[in-house]
Amino acid sequence: MRIAIIGPTHPYKGGVAQHTTELAHRLAVRGHGVRIESWSAQYPARLYPGQQYVSSPELEPFPATSYPLSWRRPDSWIRLGRRLRREADAVIIVVVAPVQAPAYLSVLAGLRPAGTGGLAGPRSSGYRPVALALCHNVLPHERRAMDELLVRAVLRRSTGVLVHAPAEACRARSLTRRPVSVATMAPHLWTASGTAGVAGVAGDTRGRAGGVHPAGGADGSRRKLLFFGLVRPYKGLDVLLRALATGPPDVHLTVAGEFWGGTGHTRALVTELGLGHRVDLRPGYVAAADVPALFAAADALVLPYRSGTATQNVDLAYLHGVPVVATRVATFTEAVRDGVDGLLVAPRDPASLAAALYRLYEPGVLDVLRAGIVPPDADGAWERYLTTVTDALCPAGTGRAAVGDGAVMGDGAVMGDGVIMGDKGAS
Repeated sequence: MRIAIIGPTHPYKGGVAQHTTELAHRLAVRGHGVRIESWSAQYPARLYPGQQYVSSPELEPFPATSYPLSWRRPDSWIRLGRRLRREADAVIIVVVAPVQAPAYLSVLAGLRPAGTGGLAGPRSSGYRPVALALCHNVLPHERRAMDELLVRAVLRRSTGVLVHAPAEACRARSLTRRPVSVATMAPHLWTASGTAGVAGVAGDTRGRAGGVHPAGGADGSRRKLLFFGLVRPYKGLDVLLRALATGPPDVHLTVAGEFWGGTGHTRALVTELGLGHRVDLRPGYVAAADVPALFAAADALVLPYRSGTATQNVDLAYLHGVPVVATRVATFTEAVRDGVDGLLVAPRDPASLAAALYRLYEPGVLDVLRAGIVPPDADGAWERYLTTVTDALCPAGTGRAAVGDGAVMGDGAVMGDGVIMGDKGAS
């Protein structure tokens, strides 16, 4: 198929951009003609106060990438849809935030020829390409009044929906009658060299964890925990701090990542709990080159989420041979094997988490958990993921999306529709 993926990629940072990039690589390895249609400016800076861009790629950039979309240019939205109606057999829309719904609705409108109502089918019949909404989160963790209305509109105008967890599938089905597919998120694990486990492109992530975690004290511990990634209320850092205050008194915590809304509340809580000498706050986006040292210095990664859908942090910890202490939410109950490669605790419960920290540092427990870690098999996970994606792009009753005539979708990494990358500097 000729597949267009609409979503963030380099120079945008973070897990969604990484996933979009690796998805394109792996679909291309399967023989599809793939393009990424990305954003020169995703949304106003006031809507995302953190760092949006990185100077160095976190994965190998996908060569057939263009940047035709800008939140400032509504004309670019419908124009992209009309172009893809001619060029693509299938379109994957990466749903990141409801604020982008008007742009995606315009793209979807452009995919549909005037006077036709069909969703998918042979190009000779005049129908639009298949349009799959790939939702990392169906709805935001912290919602606004219009979010559900905007997301519902996008899902109902798509051919189908893909989510990463059964709970998200239930949420999607409450918003649309379109087919909803569930695929466990495959690892898109970046490294200091800016590569990931792309088959035939950037190596293989299997087998790296064994033996890479150095011993610290006499019992193999350094008495140091890690909280990693974007700090938002649903991730429960405050719960972890309260657990730390009543847990083992000699354990330190490093918090590395961007703080959603600033560090003021967290610093005040650290002071209130008397943890100033035990908590190291490192605000700001963590570059790929700095990740291995963070994990090498930690006994365990702690994920005290109140709620969630899916995260790469469990796989990232296991890639570096680090056990995980997590709450029983989202996909953690499947990804973390309690007592084997990590510990599971009740969410929103500082006492339960503090008890797990005491258990973590009981004699021999860390050694058992490290020995139980199985490095992530990126290739196997991606094969399963891609099978679900391609099945969703060929919905029952419509026939397979028409295969193109071999023409390349575009001419490589070019800018689209007059929107230049310099535009991002003022976003």
